[in-house]
Amino acid sequence: MTIRERFNKVFRWERPDRLPDMEFGYWDKTIAVWHDQGLPAACRDNKDVERHLGLEGLEIMPEAPIKRGLFPEFEEKTIERRGERRIVQTKDGALTEMLDYDSSMPKFLKFAIETREDWERVRDERLDPDEAGRVGDVRAAVEAAHADGMPILFHCGSLYGWLRDWMGLENLSIALITDRDWVEEMMEHITRMDLELIERHIPGGGAIDVAWWWEDMCYNHGPLMSPKLFEALMVPRYKRITDALKAKGIFVNVLDCDGRIYDLVPGWLRGGINCMFPIEAAHTDPWKLRNNYGSDVLLLGGVDKRALISGREAIDRELEKLHPLVERGGYLPCVDHRVPPDVTYANYLYYLEKKKAIL
Repeated sequence: MTIRERFNKVFRWERPDRLPDMEFGYWDKTIAVWHDQGLPAACRDNKDVERHLGLEGLEIMPEAPIKRGLFPEFEEKTIERRGERRIVQTKDGALTEMLDYDSSMPKFLKFAIETREDWERVRDERLDPDEAGRVGDVRAAVEAAHADGMPILFHCGSLYGWLRDWMGLENLSIALITDRDWVEEMMEHITRMDLELIERHIPGGGAIDVAWWWEDMCYNHGPLMSPKLFEALMVPRYKRITDALKAKGIFVNVLDCDGRIYDLVPGWLRGGINCMFPIEAAHTDPWKLRNNYGSDVLLLGGVDKRALISGREAIDRELEKLHPLVERGGYLPCVDHRVPPDVTYANYLYYLEKKKAIL
């Protein structure tokens, strides 16, 4: 079987000859630390590491060449240096203060959208689905992925997560209460842009295997937005988009959200988003999702990174706990976020070796 065939069988509740061996990736600092622990220096990024370790995704999984979100993006550049810190303009147009060579969260100083006028300018200049260069040769990408035996994905983007990055969490939270119509206008524009791109550029017949979403709208105690507003503003828009994807033969929608996601899972499922990822084990238990929603939910992730930090005995216990969940189907195990630098390279290699036994 090809990797694509295995991937699709898992998420159709069928039995492949084995599960594809996929991982989420690594912080830049992790790769740098691992160079001193045995990782070849030629491995400079996530794709290099995946290929070196013989992994089968997720970083090397091809995607349809459709640039979602801001296009063109803002120029990412250093505005000023302050000792070990830099003032950086991000691709989202925010001004941030960050440490050199560090993967921690930056301090945000200013955002691209702080007023309606900012929104209208960004919308007109960077959120036009007809912008030249936004769409590449999708059919050629699909044909190449199929020839390589790889699944291919389409990035659907985000209704909340993008707005949070463009506006800032506090500004978006205030706008949801004081100017809900404005937030809804922005979400509706994103939805219509998605629908246009799907209708005009996504081939039918299941040529593309999976749609991928990114929201990151939960923290360690629950959602950053009330479930009531989520149901009103987002779930119906998800449904419109996932219905359009189904018409193209795409039935798997992966939702990337960290934190404690329980309160939002029912709405995602009603909206047609049916695979939870990366299932951050400190806050969300993949067993609880399976027990609560059965075969309605697909699972990707869920391996507690803290076990890899602790060592071999903890890794063994973690995989023993997840093995029956793998056997039930509809689940691909991988580390529940990008691997942090306090996981040693030796522990990670041991984890990969032991994981193969349950794939």
